[in-house]
Formats: sequence, C-alpha cells, structure tokens
Amino acid sequence: MTVDDVPLSPTARTVVMRGRHRAGLERAALLDVLRSARICHIGVIVDEVPRVVPTVFGVDPAGPDREGTLYLHGSVASRSMIDAPDQDICVTATVVDGLVLARSAFHHSMNYRSAVVVGRPRRVEDADERIRALDAIVEQVVPGRSIHLRSHTRKELAATAVLALSMYEASVKSRSGGPVDDDLDIERGDVWAGVVPVWEALGDAEPAADLAGDIAVPEHVDGVRRNATRG
Repeated sequence: MTVDDVPLSPTARTVVMRGRHRAGLERAALLDVLRSARICHIGVIVDEVPRVVPTVFGVDPAGPDREGTLYLHGSVASRSMIDAPDQDICVTATVVDGLVLARSAFHHSMNYRSAVVVGRPRRVEDADERIRALDAIVEQVVPGRSIHLRSHTRKELAATAVLALSMYEASVKSRSGGPVDDDLDIERGDVWAGVVPVWEALGDAEPAADLAGDIAVPEHVDGVRRNATRG
C-alpha cells in the first residue's frame, strides 16, 4: 500500500459535519489538494487574537511525522511562526476549479478542492531536515528547481523559520459538476445556468535585467508554464 492509498482517518476535530457527501475519504485526495495549491493559510492565535496568514509550503508524504509532513515557511521574526509551536494551529489550502452559476442567487456555488490540516507543529532544527524542507518548498512552487540552486548560506538559514506539521489530522472537501437548481426555476427557462471553468495560467518567463545573455530559459521553468493548468 502506497501513501496515497492510506485512507483519511479524521479525528473529532476534522470530521466533515456539513456536506459530508463532499468529503474526501482517501489520503490521495488530501495530497491532490496540497500538490495543486501554490500557497496555504496558517491560522494561529497571536496575542489572544486569531491571525490567518498566507505562506508557501512543501509536502513530504513520507516525512518523519505521522502520515507525512507539511512544511511551512516563514521568517524567524514572524510572530505567527514564533507562537505556533506552543499551540494547535489550522492550515488550509484551496483550489478553485469553476464558478457555478445557477438560476437563483441561493444556488450559486464554486467547484473547488480544499484541505484542512490541524495539529501542533514543531520547529525544524535538524540541519539535514531543514535543507530537505526548504527544497520541498521550492519544489512546490517550481518542480525541478531546487537542484539548480546554490547552497543556502548560514545567514539565510538563520533568517528562515521552518515548521513541520503532521498530516494525520486532516479533512478534504470538494465539489464538481453543474448547478443544482430548483425544478420551478429550471422550468421557467429564462435564466442561463452553467459553469465557468477556472484554471491557473502562467505567462512566458521574463529574464532578470542582469541575466547573462547566453542563459536560456531552462526546461523546468518553461515546464511550469506549460503545466500551469493544475488538476
């Protein structure tokens, strides 16, 4: 059995209560959302006030934490990163796949894939794991990029915070398909209904102003543009 085949085992904190028919049951659904998203949002209490901040992340399904590891990136000066290991946090990632336009405002919706991961993170202190985590974060944004980069400097590592969160406590929800309208609204036949697909589009890579003229756009950079339609 691969990591993708392991079923989700929601805890009391991650059981989907509303719209249970939209809940994902396999860990592959969780990994699909996390692999498709560019950023996530971290919910943490700072000075007794909820704070939700976006950040980049990396995924290691075979990581050292239970059911794999979600790595979160930030600054060592960030209060969210400082306070998070002392409490349970919530991390969310969402991919929008379509605008669902119904015949009434009430039945408008979106096609989406979303994931919620809950737990108490740990600071990544081990030097080797920090490097693996930072590589995973780069790979999340541009697959194949990390092997082309120089090594991190001590100054850069000292300024960067990495948190690791177990992917055990997680839930997934998704919606697909067209609008679900009331029969009377359908019978009226005077309002257009349907779905407007949503996908990610990236433009052609633009070289830095100080880039040497003989360095062509590498395959891994051009590939991220060609594969920009995720899911």
